[in-house]
Amino acid sequence: MRQGYFGQEINLTTYNLCRINMFLHDVNYEQFDIAHGDTLMDPAHWDDEPFEAIVSNPPYSIRWEGDANPLLINDPRYAPAGVLAPKSKADLAFTMHMLSWLAVNGTAAIVEFPGVLYRGGAEQKIRKYLIDNNYVDAVIQLPPDLFFGTTIATCIIVLKKSKTDSAVLFIDASEHKDRVGNKNKLSETHGASILKAFTAREDVAHFAGLVDNEAIAENDYNLSVSSWVEAEDTREVVDIAELNTRIEGIVLRQSALREQIDAIVVDLEGASS
Repeated sequence: MRQGYFGQEINLTTYNLCRINMFLHDVNYEQFDIAHGDTLMDPAHWDDEPFEAIVSNPPYSIRWEGDANPLLINDPRYAPAGVLAPKSKADLAFTMHMLSWLAVNGTAAIVEFPGVLYRGGAEQKIRKYLIDNNYVDAVIQLPPDLFFGTTIATCIIVLKKSKTDSAVLFIDASEHKDRVGNKNKLSETHGASILKAFTAREDVAHFAGLVDNEAIAENDYNLSVSSWVEAEDTREVVDIAELNTRIEGIVLRQSALREQIDAIVVDLEGASS
């Protein structure tokens, strides 16, 4: 089956919903292969060809066996980075899993917990591997409160194996949102704006920045969007000269009022005596 949809899900309810979703979108049974199981420990599709398009929203910072299982460091998915994702934070283990299945001409878009962009230790070493091998194409910061079950501001890491440059595009879409009901939502206009910046791959003030891998390496492989795209300063501009004039006026009025109050007090004291 060269063309089709492939996936794996450990949660039985989500697995069944995914299969139902295929039928609802007129994808015939022979055109998809959705497996039920643990992606990290017992991956399906070993015998399938690499995938040209991968999209995933893995669980945020869940526990996994990690280095407690000495066999995992030899797993062809994780071995290239030379280190395993922390036992308490499996985020980048999912990332390495997807990278291993990505075709040379493919693109992977992974929704990530923002901590993976800047945390140290093993995660920093994995980011080093990804940057040094020029696999990170873009990082997109999303608004908070977009997804069901969480209010955190997540991000998207885009991976490619055949990039035309040695840089990462950072896009700050944290303000691209509409409040709909009790959740934020990306409108079609917002999506088009993000896609335009992603395609153009150019610097846009306060929105997008193209950063060389060397600069990222010098900054400890920090992939946090806020480190590379300067937020717009929306604070009101204050005219200091005008402010000083106003303060001087207030001081003069205060002094005059004080003199008037002192005079009234003297009059009152004279009348009482």
